[in-house]
Amino acid sequence: MRDATGGDTGSAGLPDDTGNADGGARHLAGPSRRRLLHTGAALAAGVTGAPLLGACRSSAAGSVGADGRILVELWHGQADTGRKAVQALVDDFNRRQSRIRVDAGGGGVVADAMLQKVTAALAAGSYPDIAYVFGADLARVARSPRVVDLTGTLRGTAYWPQFWGSVRDAVELNGQVRAAPAVLDSLCVVYNRKLFRQAGVPYPKAGWTWDDFIRTARLLTDPRRGTFGTSWPGTGDEDTVWRLWPLVWDLGGEVIAPDGHSIGFKDVGEQALGTLARLAADRSVYVDPKPGSEQMHQVFIGGRMGMMATGPWELPDIIEGRVDYDVVAPPTYSGRPCTISGPDTWTVFDNGPERSRAAVEFLRWLGDPAQDVRWAIGGGSLPLSRASAARPEWRRYSARTTGLPVFTKALDTARVRPVHPAYPQISQAVGEAVVAVLLGRSSPADALRTCAEKADAALLIPR
Repeated sequence: MRDATGGDTGSAGLPDDTGNADGGARHLAGPSRRRLLHTGAALAAGVTGAPLLGACRSSAAGSVGADGRILVELWHGQADTGRKAVQALVDDFNRRQSRIRVDAGGGGVVADAMLQKVTAALAAGSYPDIAYVFGADLARVARSPRVVDLTGTLRGTAYWPQFWGSVRDAVELNGQVRAAPAVLDSLCVVYNRKLFRQAGVPYPKAGWTWDDFIRTARLLTDPRRGTFGTSWPGTGDEDTVWRLWPLVWDLGGEVIAPDGHSIGFKDVGEQALGTLARLAADRSVYVDPKPGSEQMHQVFIGGRMGMMATGPWELPDIIEGRVDYDVVAPPTYSGRPCTISGPDTWTVFDNGPERSRAAVEFLRWLGDPAQDVRWAIGGGSLPLSRASAARPEWRRYSARTTGLPVFTKALDTARVRPVHPAYPQISQAVGEAVVAVLLGRSSPADALRTCAEKADAALLIPR
């Protein structure tokens, strides 16, 4: 799979679904997936000016192959283990019926480059039937009239009500279902049990507070040993930003105010940023200066960091590094569970009614719990629905992997970022504020004031 900046990640010595592996029951089958919630700030800086509305012709030619089947072109953007998992499911679908043939060629790019690939394809009028689109990009892509409205087809499925609330929210825009859910993750805290024991600090428990977290990080920090209590990405990209939203939500704020014309965290943003300022003042937070959070991951896996906020995609590398770890729900201010998840999507494009119907039929089959569990296990994600999580295959897989049930349980209360075309600009402003506070260049109040000016201006632009 790919990390948040496009770096390859991998997994070795991991078990298959039989549970066989070098390290026993703590192992997780599947790839590492450090690509949660991608580069919203990079989008604002780089590709927001590219046209998505210019396509005026479809690519319906070639709708039927030589074998008489309706062709469905799938750009999945997956690499390595994820690619194999997708191909296995596609092969199964193609064997089960004789009317549709899905071509999982992949699109020739990894998922991190899919936005640019799809944008260019729409402008040229030659685009796939289905593309893997990051949740952060859906609002922008859905501006194209070539994106198929899936409201009537997906909301009518038996498993739609079983999807986690965050999954449904991530594919809905202005009351319409603009894509099918593809993958799902959640954010929790992974901690090094050995460092806790060495420092004489009790293990964290669900319901802990941010005050508890700050105090624990301080106690785990030891400059003589070169150990840090925790970490935060310091590049200002979406990997920096998305970690702040649970703090904002827990304090009663929103990313965007109900009126849609300003940010919704002016009243609580200073307190949320103040939490980061306290960590920075204690020198207990490792601020990763490079994109992708690769350095802080390696510091944790190397045994020099006590706690790291991350997702299930990181477990294979942690296990391979033989870290004595466990997982706990994130801290809160209120004591109520609150976290974030980052669903990505399968977006359908209109290449004529036959191909659109065939694409939707494939996605409905893929989203059924029987297939969803296979994709979650093979692709290194979490189940999209409660029905999928209840299947015996997932329960066996989850039970033998330390911490995975915590990530799944977090989906009960996880939220997602708003599907809004101005989000990349908001993310960029928030990222700058977070970095300024972490590096001691600005107070939380000043950083929030500057952030609000930039983000509010972006929300006032007609779209």
